[in-house]
Amino acid sequence: MIDEKLLKIIVCPKCKSDLIYDKESNILVCKSCVVFYPIEDDIPILLEEEAKPLEENER
Repeated sequence: MIDEKLLKIIVCPKCKSDLIYDKESNILVCKSCVVFYPIEDDIPILLEEEAKPLEENER
């Protein structure tokens, strides 16, 4: 579970857009870049090289 305070301040490292927390998949989604960032052990991995493309059904 990601802290609400953290969710308010973190942004996409590529485009600086807000990230959307997907609780079900435990990922952070950037709608602008159409990618997601994984969360491991409650720590968001916000490195550009860790971004993975969103599947069509996740958009």
